[in-house]
Amino acid sequence: MLAMIQTTLAPAQLDRYAADLRVARDERRPIAPLTDTLPDLTIADAYAIAQLGVDARLSAGACVTGHKIGLTAPAVQAQLGVSDPDYGTLLDMMEIVDGGEVDAGEFIAPRVELEIAFVLAEPLAGPGVSAEDVRRATGTIAPAIELVDSRISDWRIRLADTVADAASSAAYVLGAPARPLGPDGIADVADIAAELYRGGELIEQGHSSAVLGDPCASVAWLANALGRFGGSLEAGDVILSGACTRMVPVGPGDRFRGVLAGLGEVSVGFREDVR
Repeated sequence: MLAMIQTTLAPAQLDRYAADLRVARDERRPIAPLTDTLPDLTIADAYAIAQLGVDARLSAGACVTGHKIGLTAPAVQAQLGVSDPDYGTLLDMMEIVDGGEVDAGEFIAPRVELEIAFVLAEPLAGPGVSAEDVRRATGTIAPAIELVDSRISDWRIRLADTVADAASSAAYVLGAPARPLGPDGIADVADIAAELYRGGELIEQGHSSAVLGDPCASVAWLANALGRFGGSLEAGDVILSGACTRMVPVGPGDRFRGVLAGLGEVSVGFREDVR
């Protein structure tokens, strides 16, 4: 897909910035925003940098499991000072078992979001994909927690920074049960109340309509965005459709539980302190 991205930076520059982000992730040492030195960094260049990061992990043995969509909710856009969605790639090494624990020391400044995950039964290729196309192509949906992290210092990101940084993706948890869309399952994925708990305390409330008005519209946006770069969504892909709640920072010993009304629950814990 990288060959389909029309970049303005030289390949050596793209490689250098991708390597900087890779080292930041591996050594858990954040770097300054790329846009501090490249204020005019284009979104196409940022996606090319992100793809180089994905390619490096694939070369090391990782497998693609799907994609995440970020910055879909007004609350999250306001938190980060951005106004457009973005996307990143999910890999098998990023999945955490539901109810499991993760070493928070593996990350830099982790935060969690409650989302609806789609598992596709049919491929989707843009342009022209609609929310109705997504409904027809979806096999099941499930509750999910996304663990986001920023390899950029103090989350000081502009849109191009988070795009280059794999849409700030880090890990994800799929909850249960998986339900079909439609009369035999969830009739309206845009009308689901969301609650996020830390321990027994309710800390965030939201709604699936915060995800571009309809999470199916968010998945359609992703298919069309990928289509501009020669990519597509495949049957079996897991798609994290976007946050129903604001991002919540992770603290030492935290355990989070997300509840999506009528859909199900998902949880994850953190064993160690974080920075």
